[in-house]
Amino acid sequence: MASPETVVLHGDKGYDSDRLRRQNAAQGAAPNIPPKSNRKYKPDFSPALYRNRNAVERSFCRLKDFRPVAIRYDKLARNFLATVQLTATVCYRL
Repeated sequence: MASPETVVLHGDKGYDSDRLRRQNAAQGAAPNIPPKSNRKYKPDFSPALYRNRNAVERSFCRLKDFRPVAIRYDKLARNFLATVQLTATVCYRL
């Protein structure tokens, strides 16, 4: 579907529109968006690449389970980054 140099844009069905696909293609990104069921023409879609998007989304949801990360108690970027790093360490026991 895409060469190794091509940037692949992952999105869910809510982003399946011809206008958005054309815009991303003009910027050099190959969209990997599952087509809506009511589409007459179904564009290329790779479920294997889409699984990576789901893993990243689950990681963000897991981080947001911690209240200081979800509502961003720390207003300074460096403090917030430290909070996210500590939370990720606790979540994934690295």
